[in-house]
Order: sequence, then C-alpha cells, then structure tokens
Amino acid sequence: MTDYYDKIKDSQGLFGKIAGMIPGFNGYLDREQRREADKMLRDNIANRYSEQLARISDLQVQLLTSGGIEFVDDLQDAATRLQRFIDTVKTAAHGYAGLFDAIKVNEPELQKLYAFDLSLLEYATKVAAAVDNVETSIGGDGLAAALRHLSSVIAEANTTYERRKEVLATK
Repeated sequence: MTDYYDKIKDSQGLFGKIAGMIPGFNGYLDREQRREADKMLRDNIANRYSEQLARISDLQVQLLTSGGIEFVDDLQDAATRLQRFIDTVKTAAHGYAGLFDAIKVNEPELQKLYAFDLSLLEYATKVAAAVDNVETSIGGDGLAAALRHLSSVIAEANTTYERRKEVLATK
C-alpha cells in the first residue's frame, strides 16, 4: 500500500522546513498532512471500486443482450450498493482529526485505521474477483449464485467501512 502520508511529508520542501522551526506549528502541519494523506487514500480506494462499478454497468448491457433479463435487477441492486459505498468513502470527513476537531486520533487508533484501510483495498480485489465470476457466469447456471456472492462481498466491504468509523467514534 502506498504511504500517502510519507509522500506528502517528503514533498513539503522549504516551507515545511521553515514551519518546522516555529514552535507548535509542526504538529499542526503534521495533522494537516495526515488529513491530505487520508483524502488521497480514500480517493484511491473509491477509484478502485469505481472501476468495478463501470464493469458492472457493462455486464448489465451484456445480460440484456444475452437474454438474462431476469438477473438485471439483482445486478442493479449490487451496483446501487456499490455506488452507495463509493459515495460514502468519497464524502467522508477528511483526515484523522484536525487541530480543532473534537476527536483526536492517537497512534494506536491510527494503526487500527490503517488496518481497516488495507482491508478496504483488499476488498476491492475481492469485488473485482466477484465481478469476474459474474462475467464468466453469464449464460450459465451459476449466475444467480455469482450475483449473490457479489452482493455479499459488497456488503462485507460496507461493514468493514462502518467498523472503521467506529474506531473514531469510540474515542
């Protein structure tokens, strides 16, 4: 997993070095860099899931042209759930707590959040595999099971994201 925080911190340049000499300002910059890294990471996660959403849209057309119209609603339900998940990830508040935020995230909580972020990236791979399975099942007997599996994996990704939010809420 790309460490966006390190990328931002390494690219701070001359301004960052000067700001590092001002007492208290370095901590503020560090929090702002974590916010930016969090936004970049969540954008990356959302983009990976958006790629799968585009594939699902293509599969809907394929279902219609191959006579699988009875499965279009199931695939649309999965697409809707995935779109909702993507929107949730994209529109979440940025960062792991800013200077004046009521919730302050310490290192142990930050490590838990990173673990959730890694699992969200892993679920993107699982969703891609489930979409592959739906694609290969079109026209066959296993399509209904493949669609159920896709919905299940999307639901698991949603649950994982909700648990991530719980780490912040229990502070």
